Amino acid sequence: MNLAQMIDWLKAERAFTENVVFWHTQPAKRGDFVSFPASMDERIKTVLQKRGIHQLYSHQVEAYEKAVSGKNFVVVTPTASGKTYCYSLPVLNAIAKEHRHRALYIFPTKALAQDQLVELHDFITQLELDIKTFTFDGDTPQNARRAVRAAGHIVVTNADMLHAGILPHHTKWIKLFENLKFIVLDELHQYRGVFGSHLANVFRRLKRIANFYGAQPQFIFSSATIANPKELAERICEEPVELVDKNGAPSGTKHFILYNPPVVNRELGLRRSSWSEAEKLASHFIENQIQTIVFAPYRLSVEIILAGLQNRLKRANISEERVSGYRGGYLPLERRAVEQGLRKKSLLGVVTTNALELGIDIGELEVSILTGYPGTVASTLQQAGRAGRKKEVALSILVANSSALDQFLASNPDYLFGSPPEAGIIDPNNFSILTSQLKCAAFELPFDSEERFGVDPTRPFLEKLTAERVLHLAGNQYHWASEIYPASEVSLRSATIENFVILNRSNENKVIGEVDYPSAPIFLHPRAIYLHGGERYQVEELDWEGRKAYVKEAPVDYYTDAETKTEVKVLSEARKADFFPDKAYFGEISVTSATVLFKKIKFGTGENLGAEHVSLPPLTMHTSSFWTSFSEDLAQKAGIPAGSLGASLRGVANLLQNLVPLWVMADRRDIRAFSQVRSPFLERPAIFVYDNIPGGVGFAEKIFTMREEIFKAALALARGCGCLDGCPSCVGPTLEVGRAKNDTVAVLEYMLGSGVTV
Repeated sequence: MNLAQMIDWLKAERAFTENVVFWHTQPAKRGDFVSFPASMDERIKTVLQKRGIHQLYSHQVEAYEKAVSGKNFVVVTPTASGKTYCYSLPVLNAIAKEHRHRALYIFPTKALAQDQLVELHDFITQLELDIKTFTFDGDTPQNARRAVRAAGHIVVTNADMLHAGILPHHTKWIKLFENLKFIVLDELHQYRGVFGSHLANVFRRLKRIANFYGAQPQFIFSSATIANPKELAERICEEPVELVDKNGAPSGTKHFILYNPPVVNRELGLRRSSWSEAEKLASHFIENQIQTIVFAPYRLSVEIILAGLQNRLKRANISEERVSGYRGGYLPLERRAVEQGLRKKSLLGVVTTNALELGIDIGELEVSILTGYPGTVASTLQQAGRAGRKKEVALSILVANSSALDQFLASNPDYLFGSPPEAGIIDPNNFSILTSQLKCAAFELPFDSEERFGVDPTRPFLEKLTAERVLHLAGNQYHWASEIYPASEVSLRSATIENFVILNRSNENKVIGEVDYPSAPIFLHPRAIYLHGGERYQVEELDWEGRKAYVKEAPVDYYTDAETKTEVKVLSEARKADFFPDKAYFGEISVTSATVLFKKIKFGTGENLGAEHVSLPPLTMHTSSFWTSFSEDLAQKAGIPAGSLGASLRGVANLLQNLVPLWVMADRRDIRAFSQVRSPFLERPAIFVYDNIPGGVGFAEKIFTMREEIFKAALALARGCGCLDGCPSCVGPTLEVGRAKNDTVAVLEYMLGSGVTV
């Protein structure tokens, strides 16, 4: 059967359709084509025509014209819509006409950078022009780096290498910075939260160095669909940016199915494993010679799904070599072989992490299967878009798991297909991040006392670093005074500098990773199960003073979820608003927390296998928070027993913590929600939802502005969950049979008004 026939078969297959909660069909769309721009170099037009391209998509021409007119812009169109030409055509055109021009391409991964380099190099070879293009990353040989610095017209790199390998050594890159005309940032939506906040400061440093050498580069961004691409791009480069979002590319008919596996334990709210369901569905397509990609949440799940899929195919007399895995940990040559196998169709299927979510060329797949919600609408659309890049018909299936967020989407699939509710949020002026990046900037070039670096004035930060003897003031300039190389001490993915190193005692104390200081008590407490690359390790010892955690390999079937005892002190109120019968606030808080116990949660089912106590020193953090408080007689007004109020508020907090990522592009670990029956500082019942990052990066303020939508979603999820009285998919596991779920619903109904429509 071909794919169209398979889709008809699925529609008639009751065992499949009874678990389909949503089937969205996007009709085929004709392309909007425009002639080549008159100002485009004739040699570029000739190469395009040799490639069978005689017209461009309308958005490609719009992007080209904005580039030629010197404007910064961000392109936001679907996968397979030719975004690469939106930046490469104007860059190549500028270099073809003025050979001294230089461009810096920044990609989120080395694999994507290498893939883009191959495509770019092929185009330049056909141009027959002397435009030298190189990658510069951790894999670039030392003997090749001098040539890249001296001769590279287009340097392809990543944010980490720019931060630690290029900017601190700008004196070796004078040719690049003197002639830097374009800075291209691909996959803009990847740069949010802490990572995006750091990148905005890296761009401040980049502009500062370029300006020092007399250049004022132009910025070009490309992004998957998010709510605020223009705003995010402008916050990163701190210049006006124009939006290009009218997609002119054609597309075939696309089917998107939201599939919710059948319930296997109604009382616990547990469903059949999304892993096994994805494996079964993929086998149907591959057995019919339909090329399929399966996205899995992490490395271990890739290997488990792959093994099961290969066993199924073996029983169907199909060689297990027709499917492969793809993830971090595979050697580069192995990954290139998989990519080539998919392009040449010698591979019928691949099981991958999000490593293949981005724009690496893997040919024309027909089916994509997503094992669980990827975490953002942007990632969902990216993964779904890996099928049907040029085919007439494509199919994507999102197989939900038992998590609260997946089950909310199963009940409210419109969130995936309307205007995306989530926005990329950053805060470049977060105190910890800004201070770390100021050190890096001062190492690169001295600061004038009146110079601005994102904040105005910058001098108080410089004076603080001078008092710490990191800088010294000479005349009117602040100079770097330490022997430490600051960029090597600053991770772009952490707001703090201090990290705990993780050592594997099963392999001669080999270093396997790092965890930032605030997260150590949660993920590295004694007897914790630490997950790394899909592998499982048990923490044997946490050396607090030495900042080390010693682990051993542990093939267990559970993970650990730490529970902390938290105390909050409200430091300031920045915003206040009426919130139905009560009040909502945004401001600064002090959070003191200590990990006191951990639960063992079974993989796949979410079953609670028990809890154990731990004793660790408390940590205090200042951050930003959203909170809402209630009248002291909340239980009475909500119509629940006074003794049930604590469990009900915990249920609300659990719902919020699980659902907030749908509105805020944040990792679940970057958000914390907790409740108090009587807050010591507010002297009333309260729920706090705060940025789990020192200083905060803007999540809490976004929650404040969208509070009504988020709380309504929490009520809808709690009402609609099929469990009897609380489960991991809604208010959380509970021992208070018969009360917790209903009482949580009662509290939310009181908050929102019992007649509210959700």
